[in-house]
Amino acid sequence: MKIAQGSTVELHFVIRLEDGSIAENTRNYPAPACLVLGDGSLTEGFEACLIGLEAGNKQSFTLPPEQAFGSANPDNVHYFERSRFNDGAPAEVGAIIAFSQPNGQEIPGIVRSVEGDSVTVDFNHPLAGQTINFDVEILKVS
Repeated sequence: MKIAQGSTVELHFVIRLEDGSIAENTRNYPAPACLVLGDGSLTEGFEACLIGLEAGNKQSFTLPPEQAFGSANPDNVHYFERSRFNDGAPAEVGAIIAFSQPNGQEIPGIVRSVEGDSVTVDFNHPLAGQTINFDVEILKVS
């Protein structure tokens, strides 16, 4: 059976950056990934790579930022006063902190810099702006 929209797919995947570093590898987990195409688990670009594949297929794809996690948006970088941070949410470069939105949902931000009383937080996806190498092994399609 070939993968199509609505298919349930069990797979292993590796996401590599252009420098060869691995951002994600499902073989490091106790079980392979399982998703339904179209459920929002993957971006449209990643899903398009899977369409037409079937169990036993192994493929490698290179996705530009626009098809992977998008381009970095400078409007998603915000500046906060250092006083808004505490031991539970430290103002330390590299810290990933959950920020509450007005609707109650939380969104993660990465502290990019701390200068005096100003903390720069980036709300872009951590892989935004990156070209991604996407290796997949399809285990099961239903």
